[in-house]
Amino acid sequence: MSMKTHRRAFAGYGATNFRYEAAGDGKVATVTLDRPERKNPLSFAAYAELRDLFRGLAYASDVKAVVVTGAGGNFSSGGDVHEIIGPLTSMTAPELIDFTRMTGDLVKAMRHCPQPIVAAVDGVCAGAGAMVALASDIRIGTPRAKTAFLFVRVGLAGADMGACALLPRMIGQGRASDLLYSGRAMSADEGAAWGFFQRVVDPQHVLAEAQAYARTLADGPTFAHAMTKSLLHQAWAMALDDEIEAEAQAQAICMQTEDFRRAYRAFAAKATPTFEGN
Repeated sequence: MSMKTHRRAFAGYGATNFRYEAAGDGKVATVTLDRPERKNPLSFAAYAELRDLFRGLAYASDVKAVVVTGAGGNFSSGGDVHEIIGPLTSMTAPELIDFTRMTGDLVKAMRHCPQPIVAAVDGVCAGAGAMVALASDIRIGTPRAKTAFLFVRVGLAGADMGACALLPRMIGQGRASDLLYSGRAMSADEGAAWGFFQRVVDPQHVLAEAQAYARTLADGPTFAHAMTKSLLHQAWAMALDDEIEAEAQAQAICMQTEDFRRAYRAFAAKATPTFEGN
């Protein structure tokens, strides 16, 4: 699939659920959840389209980093009460497992796409919206960000879309237990102190900050970044000896790239390397 064809393939997704933009040279894509009048909730269609988007990014060699954000001063309020929760109450068991697997597939697609994902989180970040932020590689928040894994508030387990695997690894078992059992909102200060947010900036700067950070990644050794992301994911299920061996093999592969040789030549010339992702 050519770069032009790939971008056209994503263009239609922004019609009702989110906008996809890859401005300039296209190396940084921005995905904006775009139902601001309702704090950017997710519908059945939005889950599926986001899953397909992140699956497709695995084949988008022109896109080097991705920013995820929400329109109108909020990230996402999660699964829409009327469009999701209401219909779920009348579904059969097979229909329900199809739905819960689909939502989990969105997180899998985000973790398996090779591009680093930077979430710009402002305002409400709740339920499935909080899971989209959690599934990102980097999170930049604002002082008014309120992140809540509020599944328990609708009578469900906190175990949703990988929350019980991802959140304890991010902020610790006890803190994750508190948030998942209570459904309370984590403040921006807590999020920063616990490592959920890598930084907290003013709301008017959060998207630009996330895009600038993504740009530094996109201008870096993107083949190596994809390897780092893959090994960070694999390490959770590997013993230390196996992980060290996997990292040895990954690093040997990266040492065969032209980016590695570019970096050496630039270092020797006391210059800044220009990476090209190969």
